[in-house]
Amino acid sequence: MNRVLIVDDAAFMRMALKTILEKNGFEVIAEAENGESGVRKYIECQPDIVTMDITMPGMDGIEALKSIKAYDAKAKIIIVSAVGKESMIKQAVMSGANYFIVKPFKEDHVVEILHKMLSV
Repeated sequence: MNRVLIVDDAAFMRMALKTILEKNGFEVIAEAENGESGVRKYIECQPDIVTMDITMPGMDGIEALKSIKAYDAKAKIIIVSAVGKESMIKQAVMSGANYFIVKPFKEDHVVEILHKMLSV
């Protein structure tokens, strides 16, 4: 089973993603409410995929992405954010994000992207 870490400051968004992922055969092994916690949990749990919000208190998603990629260059990270500005998408991709999903999202789109990530 593919193991996922969800990093998002909104509890309802973590719950929504967890429900979608578990319903579609993924195992959510950890959740984090900010970037610092996300980096710590990545190192502890070694998930197959990370879903990462951008706008969070403390360490934001871009900084957390950079920290995780510095630790593990092969980390598979999907940015899931309501911030759809082209500059933020570009910054995320340049920092190592594999995909960018804009909130609100459709369940089938999220599942499709995660399956693509695993086949790479």
